[in-house]
Amino acid sequence: MEILSAIIQLLGGLAMFLYGIELMGDGLKNSSGETLKRVLEKVTGSVLLGVITGALVTAVIQSSTATIVLTVALIGAGVLNLKQAVSVVMGANIGTTITAQIIRLGSIESDGSWLLWLFDTDTLAPIALVIGIVLLMFIKSKGSKPIGDICIGFGVLFVGLNLMTDGVKPLIGTDAFTTFVGFLTNPLFGILFGLVLTVIVQSSSATVGMLQTVASVPNSGITFSMAYPIIMGINLGTCVTTAMVCSIGSSKDAKRTGVVHIAFNTIGTVLFMIVMTILERMAAFGAEFWVATVDSGGIANFQTVFNLITAIILIPFADWLVKLSLLVVKEEKEKPHNHPELYTLDEKLYISPAVAVSEASKAVSSMGIIARENFKRCADVLLTRDMIALPIIETDEDNLDRFADRADHFLIGLSKVIETEAEDRQVDMLMQTVPSFERIGDYGTNLVELAQRMDQEGASFSESAIKELHLICEAVNEVLAITVDAFIRNDNEAAKRIEPLEETIDDMVMILRDRHTKRLKSGTCSVNSGLVFMEALTYLERVSDHCSSVAVMMLARTNAAILHNHYEYLREVHAGNDEAYIGERTRRREQYILPLKQIQ
Repeated sequence: MEILSAIIQLLGGLAMFLYGIELMGDGLKNSSGETLKRVLEKVTGSVLLGVITGALVTAVIQSSTATIVLTVALIGAGVLNLKQAVSVVMGANIGTTITAQIIRLGSIESDGSWLLWLFDTDTLAPIALVIGIVLLMFIKSKGSKPIGDICIGFGVLFVGLNLMTDGVKPLIGTDAFTTFVGFLTNPLFGILFGLVLTVIVQSSSATVGMLQTVASVPNSGITFSMAYPIIMGINLGTCVTTAMVCSIGSSKDAKRTGVVHIAFNTIGTVLFMIVMTILERMAAFGAEFWVATVDSGGIANFQTVFNLITAIILIPFADWLVKLSLLVVKEEKEKPHNHPELYTLDEKLYISPAVAVSEASKAVSSMGIIARENFKRCADVLLTRDMIALPIIETDEDNLDRFADRADHFLIGLSKVIETEAEDRQVDMLMQTVPSFERIGDYGTNLVELAQRMDQEGASFSESAIKELHLICEAVNEVLAITVDAFIRNDNEAAKRIEPLEETIDDMVMILRDRHTKRLKSGTCSVNSGLVFMEALTYLERVSDHCSSVAVMMLARTNAAILHNHYEYLREVHAGNDEAYIGERTRRREQYILPLKQIQ
């Protein structure tokens, strides 16, 4: 009965330990998401800088596998190339050792010292839990939740470790435990055990933490010669998860990144096993060093030294690892996308919401550029009736439609993992901007269809109608250019210039509809061309309406009043109480309404 109770306590402690690691990692990611994004985006061709970046990112995310998953996603997004990814992978193994160094705090003995007493986890864990609860339940500010998660995760982690330790104690000395420890005297069994356990747990940090827990129990029987092969097996176990992640729905370079990680860890393990075996046979550092019971700190130190030395040895061979990956995953002749920037959204980016939001914003910006350029082509087709650009118009319209579907799916998933209000508002804006850009593309193709209809019917515009269309198309192209540029630069001041121009376009449409109705009545314009003219005005007006919608959503991110009532904001703006708005509207009317009235 005692053994069963110990096993239940051990498993419960393990569950809390794993949850603590995940919660602490999530808190660290959310509190440093912007920094993480900037660091990753500035990785250069320097292998050393990439290694440092990989180590820092992994220290934040608390998982080398998570770093590699993020790296794979950034390759697909075009942020990193293969060589940069290889250097990040090398650093990931170093960064993951931070967790073991944190866990070793549990072995600190105060010995009457106030400072050591404070850092004793029996003291630090409850303090962290209290601080975390206060931040989550009472402070509830924008930045308190991530910090609260870090504190709660830290506290839960060590509570779980203490439970695991208490659960292991009754097992020490039992026949089963003694037999198990006996198996570990064989280094091959040690490597295999570390590998299998890491594959099951899916976290090298957690597996090392479990080993540290067992080793911290008095009379555990875990010696240094037993521990180091297990740590190497743990290192190999992370490769299995990486291989699965990198092989599912990823690009060739992503698969090559997985190959590099496997090769890096395998080569490091083989080299270290050879060196460690020789040193053990030679009784280096003294015979007692190898047979002495190892503690939590010793395991943490060896893991750090092992991964650091492996990286130092293999950094000069980074190019060779890249070549090896190219041999394993061969290049295939694939039809390139004419807009590869639209194919960058990968759900693996969810592991770092800040990075995912940034990449989504870039991709939607590219969508806006394509929509703007394609609409301009479509307007030119209507004005000139020259169909030479039709193939590229059709291709880009298909690209916009396909991207809109992928982006909707990606953004819905992203909305479920973000935790900060700023990111939530940004994703809301993106979710409403994507259909606006997609509809702008549709209205462009509608103009092309009108031009084709006129060709089929042998209809044509009058000279006055052509001049009027040129002027309003110029205005619509300008408002679309301002919108896309403001969106790309995240420029709210530019966004405020959109509504005065949009209102001017609405006025132009009213004037032109009235004027064209008179032409139809007088017989100076045919019915067929007149209907096309009216439909074209509708599509042009709707494009400017969508530009207004994008501008309002941009402004709503930082203005709660606009966010909760778009229509009230537009009503107040149109009421003419804003001097800047009045000045811009006057300038736009002079630019477009006055020349329009001069057309005969």
